[in-house]
Amino acid sequence: MAIPPRTTTPSVYRQYGQQHPAQRVGPNVTDDYERWYTEATPSNRMVLSIRSGINSEIAWALDRLYRLCANDQFILKTIPGLTDALFEWPEWYATEGYLVAEQHRLFAMPDAEHRKRRHALESIFILRNSATNEPNAYELANHPRTLPLLFNALTNLDPDTDMNAEFVLNAIELLQAISLGVILPDPASNKKDPLPTLLQIAGHSSNRSLIISALTLLAQLFSNIQNIRRLDSNSPALAASIRYLPLFVDRALVDASLNFLYAHLSHPPMVKAFLHHPLMPSTLRVLVSFLLSEQVEETVNLDISAVTRTIPATTVVIPVHDLTKEELETLVPMPEPQRCYEWMKIMFVSAPDGELTQVDFWTLYKDAFTPFADRHPVLVASDVIKNVNVVFPQAQAMVLPGPPQRFVVRGVDRRKNTEAAPRFKCLWERCQCSAPPFESPGELYDHLLQHLESSQNPESPCLWATCPLPPTSKQRLRPHLLTHLSSSQPPAKHPSQDDTITVTTDGESYPFTDPTKRQPPPPRQTNISYTRPVADPPSAALTALLIIRILFRSSFVATTETAPRVDGEHFGFPGVVEDDEGDDVVEDIGGELEGERRGRRAFVGVRRMMEDVRMKDETLMSWIVEMVYAAYDGLFRP
Repeated sequence: MAIPPRTTTPSVYRQYGQQHPAQRVGPNVTDDYERWYTEATPSNRMVLSIRSGINSEIAWALDRLYRLCANDQFILKTIPGLTDALFEWPEWYATEGYLVAEQHRLFAMPDAEHRKRRHALESIFILRNSATNEPNAYELANHPRTLPLLFNALTNLDPDTDMNAEFVLNAIELLQAISLGVILPDPASNKKDPLPTLLQIAGHSSNRSLIISALTLLAQLFSNIQNIRRLDSNSPALAASIRYLPLFVDRALVDASLNFLYAHLSHPPMVKAFLHHPLMPSTLRVLVSFLLSEQVEETVNLDISAVTRTIPATTVVIPVHDLTKEELETLVPMPEPQRCYEWMKIMFVSAPDGELTQVDFWTLYKDAFTPFADRHPVLVASDVIKNVNVVFPQAQAMVLPGPPQRFVVRGVDRRKNTEAAPRFKCLWERCQCSAPPFESPGELYDHLLQHLESSQNPESPCLWATCPLPPTSKQRLRPHLLTHLSSSQPPAKHPSQDDTITVTTDGESYPFTDPTKRQPPPPRQTNISYTRPVADPPSAALTALLIIRILFRSSFVATTETAPRVDGEHFGFPGVVEDDEGDDVVEDIGGELEGERRGRRAFVGVRRMMEDVRMKDETLMSWIVEMVYAAYDGLFRP
C-alpha cells in the first residue's frame, strides 16, 4: 500500500496502530526513546525516509532524530546506513550549497535549495548532538567522511555571514568532540586547512558563540603534540584570549580564553616568546585578580584568652571610727595611762597584717586630748607608743630601714564603723557636730559656712574630722571646704568601661596601694580573626594558577653566569675558569635573558596581590608561597 506524499511536515507524527487499537499494542513512543524507529535493520524507516527524496519524509525523519540524538541509548552504528545518510546534505552544503546561499544574500533562496540547506543544518546538528555520546564520537572520528566534511565547512564557508554561522558553529562543536586524534595538515600541502578560519573567528569575529567554540577547539587541537608545529607566537587567538580575559562575568568566554592560554603557553618556545609580549605584565595581573575573585573564604574567630581574675571596680569604703562626743566626754576625765588604754581600745583593733605609723598614733592621741591639756595632762609620744604593747600584746613597734627610715607599729589597725556613715554628714568640730545628715552637698556646704562664720577669729583651722590644715583666712578656707564634700552623683563612666577590674594576682585588691607600680594585667578576652579558604579553587581558577606557574618557572629559571670549561689544574675536568683579561659576558641568545628579567619584574609587581591568594590545598598554597618569596628575591636580582 503506497503512502501518499505529504506537502507539509507534520508537527506530531500519528502512529499507524491508532486506527486499530484493539488489534495491536502500540510501541513505546515516549520522548527520547522510540524503539520502533531505532530498529537495527537496513529497512529502518528513518533511514529509508532520509534517502527517499521526499521532503515531507525527510523532514519527519530528521524531526524524529532531533528527539533521539541526545539520548545515551541512541547509537549510530546500530542503525545501518544512518551515518552515511546524515552526511549527504551537509556535504552538499559545504561543497556546493554555500555558493547558492552567497548568491542570494539579499533575497530568499529558491524553495528547493532552501529545503536542502535546512536539511543540511538539521543533519549536522544531529551529528553534533549524537557526538556527545562516546560510542557515537568514536564512530564519527573513524568515519572517512567526517574530517573532509568538517574541513570543507571550515575552509569554504564564511563564518561572518548569518546564513553560515549556525552551520559553522555545529561543525566546530562536532570537531571538538573528535579532536583527540585530529592532526592539522601541513600549510605547504594543498589539503583543506581549518586553522586559518578558526584563528579568524577567534581573533576577529563578533559572534560570541563562535568565539568560545573556536578558542575551545584550538586549545584541544594544540594539546596534541603533533600540532605544536602550527603554533604561532603572534596568533590572533592569543590576542583574543588576552583581550577577553578580564571579562570575569562571562564565565564561558573566560574559561575558553584560559584553556587556550594554557595550551599555548604549555610549549616552552611560546612561553619564552610571551615573556616579550607587551601585555604580559597586565595579563599576569589579570590572572592573579581572577584567582582572588574566585576564592571563597570564611572568617574564623579564635579565642586565645587566658584565665583572668576580676574584682568589682566600685568598692564600698568603710570609714574608720572617730571618737563620738559621748566617748570623748567619758575619756577626757580619766587619769593617764588608763585614758590612753581605753582610747586605744576604742580607736584600734588587733590585726596581724595591719600596720600604722607611730606618727599616726601620736597625732590621733594629740588631736583628741591636747585641747584639754590645761586640766588633764597628756602623755608624751614615747609613752603613747609604749602603751600599744600593753593594750595589744601581739603588736610590735619597729623601725623599717630606708632610706628613709619608717617608724611603724605592726599588728594593729584602725577600727572601722560597722555601719557606713551618711554621705552628707557634717564632720566639723572633729566629727562632734550634732547636726543630722543633709540631703545634698549644697546643704552641707551652707551648714559648714555657718560654722565658719560663727568663729570670731580672722584665721581658723579646718576642723573637719582629722584635716591637718593649719589656721588660715576665712577667704581661703571657704574653697577648701569643698574638698571635703562628695559629689551628689558618681562620676560618669565611658560606655566601654566595665564594672570590674582585672587583677594580675589573687592577692591584689582594689583600690591599689600604689597604682603607678601595678603590673599590667592580661587582657580579659583576646580573639584572633582570620580568613581561610572554604573549598578548593574551581577548574577555571586552577587553570589560571597553572598559567601563572608556567610563567613563573620560565622567569625564575637558574641561569649560569659562566660555562664550565676544561681546566688543567683540575686534571682536565670541566671547571669554571676565570680569565684575567676581563669578565665573561653571557651572550643573550634569542633574548631569553631579557625575557626572564621582564618576567621577574612582572612577578615583583604582583607580589602583594599574590599575598592575598589563599588555597585550601596545601600543595597549591605552597606554589603561591614559593612565587611570593621568589618575587621578593627578584627585587634584588638584575
